[in-house]
Parts: sequence; structure tokens; C-alpha cells
Amino acid sequence: MRNLFDRPAPRRVSPAEYPLWGRALGLLNRDLAATLPDQEPLQLLALPPYDANEPENVHIALANGEWHGNHLYPESADDPAVALAVVADAAQETVTERLWQAWPLCAEHGLGMHPRDADGQLSWWCAGERSRRGPAHVRAAVGALDTLVRPHRPNRENSRAS
Repeated sequence: MRNLFDRPAPRRVSPAEYPLWGRALGLLNRDLAATLPDQEPLQLLALPPYDANEPENVHIALANGEWHGNHLYPESADDPAVALAVVADAAQETVTERLWQAWPLCAEHGLGMHPRDADGQLSWWCAGERSRRGPAHVRAAVGALDTLVRPHRPNRENSRAS
């Protein structure tokens, strides 16, 4: 047993150790790469338990090892849909709190989106109004933000040269 004030040393977790969390994290990293291309992939990071009889606490962390929020509950590692929902929530919380920005943003409204079940598939949901289809919409399935057509932006290199 550790002293209550001892800071535990985290360890990077291989996605193979928790296959469902690892696959879910792969989908979230696709969305991260599509929406924040300058960010390195998220990772699973584990802290040893305070009591040797308890499981380690696994978090979703930025590449630099920072995380925010609760650990992933061990029971969620047994069901693909639950694992994806838990990892999506944890990834969103870590990115939002550590980078101090909403993530992911709806390209249409500039609002932060949230994971929700849409016809049996976890999807990024936006609360922004749509003129013909109602007040909210599903933007894309979790892991599929890279399939959306991105708005045209001027070439950064050309705009810096001017």
C-alpha cells in the first residue's frame, strides 16, 4: 500500500492490453487527427492502485501524458459499445480540459459536439440549429470525422509568405 500523498508513476498502456479500449481509442485518434491535425495521438495511461487488491486506473491521456477526469471503469472493457462510449467521453474531457478548447467542433456551427447513440451507432451530435431539419443533427459516427468534406481554407504556407 502506498502513502496517500505519494504520487504514483503512470505507465503507458499498450492498446493490446485492453483490446476494446484500444480499438475505441483508435477511432477517437482518427477524429483527433481530422480535427486537430497538430495534436499527437491520445494514449492509454495507467496509474497503479492505492490498494494492491484493486485494478489499476486507466485514463485517456494526451501524448505528453496529461489527462483529465475519471479513469475508465474496468467493466466497460468487456462490451464494444460501452467501451467506445466511455473512451469517447474520456477523450473529449481530456482534450477539452487540457487544451482549453471545445472538441470536436461542428464545422457547420462551430459548436462542441457530444457523443450520442444514433440508430445504434455512437455518433458526434451537434445542438446547432438546422434550417430545414430541426434543431439538432448528427455530424458523423465516432471515428468518421475524417470522411466529412472540410471547409476550404487558404493554403497556410501561401498565406504566411505574403
